[in-house]
Amino acid sequence: MSEPTGGRLVLAGNAIVDLVMRVPALPERGGDTVSRDTAFTTGGGFNVLTAARRLGLPALYAGAHGTGPFGDRVRADLAREGIALVLDRIREVDTGFCVALVDDGGERTFATSLGAEARLTEADAAAVLAALRPGDMVQISGYGLAYPVNGPVLASLVARLPEHTRVFLDPGPLVDQIAEEVLAPVLARCDWVSCNQREARLLTGLPDAHEAAAALATRLGPRTGVILRADAAGCRLVLPGGEPLHLPGRRVTAVDSNGAGDAHAGAFLAFLGHGLDPVTAAEGANAAAAFAVTRPGPATGPTLDELLGFLDGDPLAARLSSALGR
Repeated sequence: MSEPTGGRLVLAGNAIVDLVMRVPALPERGGDTVSRDTAFTTGGGFNVLTAARRLGLPALYAGAHGTGPFGDRVRADLAREGIALVLDRIREVDTGFCVALVDDGGERTFATSLGAEARLTEADAAAVLAALRPGDMVQISGYGLAYPVNGPVLASLVARLPEHTRVFLDPGPLVDQIAEEVLAPVLARCDWVSCNQREARLLTGLPDAHEAAAALATRLGPRTGVILRADAAGCRLVLPGGEPLHLPGRRVTAVDSNGAGDAHAGAFLAFLGHGLDPVTAAEGANAAAAFAVTRPGPATGPTLDELLGFLDGDPLAARLSSALGR
């Protein structure tokens, strides 16, 4: 695989541990259900990092992490994927965890317990700034922006990022809980915003995907691109200053949708980092997300070989293979 031309992915987000429980359906309020399968996995921002790393983009975890069994698991999994750490561990608290219920339709429902990842400091922000190199891409998550401690620190960090750094925001399901004084400076600095249809509706008030993508692009201004992810329908892509394009998705049998949006984000960033144009990068991200939902688990983004095999002769496979030196 060719060396990337666009720097590294630096994730100023949250890598936590997921307790994934597979259930027939969510119980009614006050009810109960029995899990058919239960597993601990590292998730959160880890999913974005691994999706990018498996496609050849160097990646760094610039979030906080704690001391204890969950922190140890996160660090071990990051090391296994070849992802470096920027910050030292926090001594007095463990990394947080999330309970993820995955039903028979592949949909997931979360409940999260915060830990060390929600305790960023200004000293941490300074360390992240010092670690950056020209051409790096910094990914920010709306989860972190919604945390009372992390939000102001991350907003201040983003405002101080050098011009050579590209900023990528995934506003996440808590976008309507982010304080305006935190969200506004991040949106003003973003080069790309990637969200799902629900998040786009919360940001614009519009239920139609095409209209929401156009309205969000107008709100963000001519320097910022928009990706509105629509699951099996693919995505709406708005190039900076342009109009929404519909890039179709790929029909697959979904096994687990947990982490599909992260696989899309990580793949898009990896392809940008390898010098691909945004349209091709988004098409590749659509394919990576489709591959991811056919596998159980949150961190199921493909390697390049897996993605090319999945595309199986599709013209996109030749374009990706040529650009990435395969």
